[in-house]
Amino acid sequence: MGNTRHCIGNSEPSRFDGLKLLYISTSKYEGDWQSILHSHSFCELFYVVRGSGSFITEDMEFPVHENDMVIISPHVQHTEKSLHATPLEYIALGIDGLTFSFENIAAAQDSVLIETPSGNVYKYNTQSSNVYAYLNIMLIEITNKEENYEAVCRSLLEIVMLCMLRNDHLCIIPNNSSFLNRECVQIKNYLDASYMENISLDTLAQRSHMNKYYLVHAFTKYVGVSPITYLLQRRIDEGKSLLSSTSYSISQISSSLGFSSQSYFSQAFKKAVGQTPVQYRNQFRQQH
Repeated sequence: MGNTRHCIGNSEPSRFDGLKLLYISTSKYEGDWQSILHSHSFCELFYVVRGSGSFITEDMEFPVHENDMVIISPHVQHTEKSLHATPLEYIALGIDGLTFSFENIAAAQDSVLIETPSGNVYKYNTQSSNVYAYLNIMLIEITNKEENYEAVCRSLLEIVMLCMLRNDHLCIIPNNSSFLNRECVQIKNYLDASYMENISLDTLAQRSHMNKYYLVHAFTKYVGVSPITYLLQRRIDEGKSLLSSTSYSISQISSSLGFSSQSYFSQAFKKAVGQTPVQYRNQFRQQH
C-alpha cells in the first residue's frame, strides 16, 4: 500500500483582510452588446472565459482572447467589444480595497500595459493557472446561495489573489488603512532596529512585498517622511548620542551607523544639525 503525506507549514497572516468582493457577474455577447465607456471607483477584474474581441480604454484598444485576465484600476474609463464570429463570454469581479502594481513587465509574454491619467489597465494570460476553476466555483456558490456562501466567496477571492501573485510581474497591494498602518509600523520597527545595516528602498520593498512607489507614499503618509529620510534621521540621532557619550572617532561612528564613508556622514550630519560632527562634540563637551 502506498502512502504519501504532504505537510503544511505555518503560513503568514492573510494580507487580504481589507478586500471586499462587491460583485461577480457573467456576460455573453448575443448581438445586443452596448459598448459604452464607463468607470468604477474600485478595481475590476475582467476574465475571458471563451471567445475573442477587444478591450477599449481611453483611446487605446487591444485584443483579448480566452484565458486573458484584464485588471482595471479604479476610475479608468473602459469597455469591451466582441467579435461576431467568436462571441465574447467573460466573468467580471468588482473588488474594493485593492491596488495593483506591475513589476518586471518585460518578463511577461503576451501582456499589455496601458497607462492612463486615471490609472493602469493590464492584460495577461492565465492559462497556466487555476484562476478560472476558482471563479467558476465562486459563481456556483453565489448562484445557489447555500449556507455561508458569502464566506466561501471571500475565501475563494483570496485564493484567486494568491494565484495571481504567482506571476512574478504582478504585485497585489491591499490598500486599506489598517493593512498599510501595520506594514508601516513593521518597516519603522525594522529601521529602528537595523539602521546600521545597508538598507535601500529595494530592501524595504522586498521585506514588505510592496511596490516601491506605493511603499514611499504609504510610509510618508503614516510617518511624515519617506523611509530613506527616516533612516537618515535615525542614524543622525544615534550619531548625536555617540558623539556626546563616547570617545569613538568620527570614522568609527560613521561606520557603526551604516554610512558609506566618513565624508558622507559629516555632510549629512551638518545638513541635519547645522554643525559638523566635530563641532557638535566640542560644543557638547564645553557645555558639560
